[in-house]
Amino acid sequence: MADNVVLRNIKMLGGTSADIVIENRKIVDITLPGMGAGEEVIDYQNKAYVSSGWIDMHVHAFPEFEPYGDDIDEIGYKTGVTTIVDAGSTGADRVHELAERARQAKTNVFAFLNISRIGLERVDELSDLSLLNKEELKQAVKKSKDFIVGLKARISNSVVGQNDIKPLKIAREFSKETKLPLMVHIGSGPPDINDVLGLLKKKDVITHFLNGKANNLFDDRGKPLPAFLKAIKRGIHLDVGHGNASFSFKTAEQAKEYGIHFHTISTDIYRKNRLHGPVYSMANVLNKFLCLGYSLKEVINGVTVDAAAWLNKPELGRIAKGDIANLTLFTVEDETIDLMDSDGEKREAKQRIEVKGVVVNGGYHACKVWAEAGY
Repeated sequence: MADNVVLRNIKMLGGTSADIVIENRKIVDITLPGMGAGEEVIDYQNKAYVSSGWIDMHVHAFPEFEPYGDDIDEIGYKTGVTTIVDAGSTGADRVHELAERARQAKTNVFAFLNISRIGLERVDELSDLSLLNKEELKQAVKKSKDFIVGLKARISNSVVGQNDIKPLKIAREFSKETKLPLMVHIGSGPPDINDVLGLLKKKDVITHFLNGKANNLFDDRGKPLPAFLKAIKRGIHLDVGHGNASFSFKTAEQAKEYGIHFHTISTDIYRKNRLHGPVYSMANVLNKFLCLGYSLKEVINGVTVDAAAWLNKPELGRIAKGDIANLTLFTVEDETIDLMDSDGEKREAKQRIEVKGVVVNGGYHACKVWAEAGY
């Protein structure tokens, strides 16, 4: 690839067209269509949108761990996502290995540190409280302070076993010690969801907030729980975290009915649900929110501006001269497709997003979503 590249005739989300000129990894000009000059010109002929590079706030990118593992670039730039945040795949024992892999990848990577030192080496990692070692966790955070953005606690029955709410109370203590927010996975109880909500503070992330399980954030009539509404007022962050079992169209429709808006759309992607569904890719997950009636701007903000704001990295959520170029190029195709949630329910959509290319840290890559059966 040339050092000086022009992305010609691309549509901004506001509807205007532009050329974006990239030189030595940075955006050096945003100009009228046809006016950008460079060694290599890639003409999108006003058929593709550009946004800042997509950010996926919940992935699993440590390939050795099964079932929750995958390769960084397979779930990153190759699917149109320029920045991923690993959601607690590793704890203090092996987070340094994840950080090393991140340095070797093209995709930008950050991580939530699992409060259990073994991470997802086994999937009931919070059932043994002896694995929650504060000093080891603090040392890991100190060594990787630019890489670790928060702490991850998976607070559902299959993970905590007989410990109920105790691991989350310990996580709260770890959060206070490290000054890092929590990402809390919610699912089947016990513990009761109300007890979980009571321990969450401003900037803590609830992931899987649109799951359809019995212990979710809405009552039997579909109304948001009072404790949920109080937590929203306190400033908790609502993350989708689709995954194999954690996104329900019905719950998402209830949330929309009551004006409860996602902050970030994430996939909870790993090898199994990338290859065999129901996730497949970020684009496929975004299609579901277009289908639910959210605007294209709202949907894209959920993987750009709003994710970058939570990460305290506004440069990842904008397109501006002088910034390192991280961009996603995509079309919105008028096509009828069937979409499936994690519970096997289907909805018919009239549009789908198709990724065409990415620029990650100044390097352009034509992009192909690898899943063959996603749409």
